Amino acid sequence: MTTIEDPPQRPVSLAPSGLRRVLVALCLTEITSWGILYYAFPVLSVAISHDTGWSSAVIVAAFSVSQLVAAVVGIPVGRILDCRGPRWVMTAGSVLAVPALVVIATAHTLPIFFAGWMIAGIAMGAVLYPPAFAALTRWYGDNYVKALMILTLAAGLASTVFAPLSVALADRFDWRTTYLVLAVILAVITIPGHLWGLRGGWPDPIRLPHAQPGDYHRTSRSLAFLALIVALAAAAFAASAGVFNLVPLLIERGFSPSLAALTLGLGGAGQVIGRVFYLPLAAKTSVRARTVSVIVIAALSTAWLGLANSAAALISIAIGAGLVRGIFTLIQATAVTDRWGFEHYGRLNGLMSAPIVIVMALAPWAGTVLSTWTGSYAHAYLVLGAIALVGAVISAATIPTLRSAGTIVSVRRQRM
Repeated sequence: MTTIEDPPQRPVSLAPSGLRRVLVALCLTEITSWGILYYAFPVLSVAISHDTGWSSAVIVAAFSVSQLVAAVVGIPVGRILDCRGPRWVMTAGSVLAVPALVVIATAHTLPIFFAGWMIAGIAMGAVLYPPAFAALTRWYGDNYVKALMILTLAAGLASTVFAPLSVALADRFDWRTTYLVLAVILAVITIPGHLWGLRGGWPDPIRLPHAQPGDYHRTSRSLAFLALIVALAAAAFAASAGVFNLVPLLIERGFSPSLAALTLGLGGAGQVIGRVFYLPLAAKTSVRARTVSVIVIAALSTAWLGLANSAAALISIAIGAGLVRGIFTLIQATAVTDRWGFEHYGRLNGLMSAPIVIVMALAPWAGTVLSTWTGSYAHAYLVLGAIALVGAVISAATIPTLRSAGTIVSVRRQRM
């Protein structure tokens, strides 16, 4: 099994009550941040287009720009996290998100609308998963996997909570007022949540034997790290395109719009449930085995959606694909620590996450383009499955195999 050589233990800087406070705070702030900054947009985009006269493509492009900005911002945010911890950077992101939403809500021209989403992208880079993962990884030490699982289970409820709330607000008011109300909710929950919940000493990371100051640069330029980025990006691209184009695929297969939407929701529920299975999977498999197998299953389920015809089969596959996506979220969250330890998690995870967020931002549009090029959404899903399968093959090369300064390689046999 691929492991890090028995790292030295270090004292945890927070008492158990402090660790619980951090986890509860992040669960609340991640549900709120994801729900308002991310999941409210798909619900409100149609109303925005109808009210402003801007095309759906242009509106989605503005949102995609926010994801690109978040990806770029994640790199310097990772450096700050490694050095200073999450409290101030995540609080600043929450503060910045409020005027960003106000700009979006009050924009009457496209340049201002785009500017609002660019500011929101900066905020997202500071408050969504990567900094939250870094916080729990450092504070929880050897127990970080369980903490990450709990966080992602909670954050998986973001769309469940805020999609219906956004619809209810938009029905009562309009999309502009809805975003202003959501901005108030975000300010009330996330600013004090980060400022109060994330207080406490920032511990030194577990330092690997023989580690040297230049280890971050060597790791970030290594073939294994590059392979990890490509493999996870390919899998994330296929998964994201698959989710955003599932409703058109199902309608193409004869589903009613309401049944297609219900199937999409069932897949989202499966994603939350899937995260529960990560701990037993991690206990019984090596890093390589679980990474390759999860991406392979994701590839096959994506392609299978393009091949299946019956309603029962499509619904079942959609739920199964959601389960796999839930596990994949934790595969990505633990990818750096599983291979290179804790010390440079913030910077390495920020660097790894940037291209993944970029391809996920482009994936919804790319999936639509693929359906046009191939002649149907079913054919597009076959292509997406093939892309994920390539990622699975590449993921086999993501385990460091050479003993270098600061990188401790496997000292036991790979358990495949």
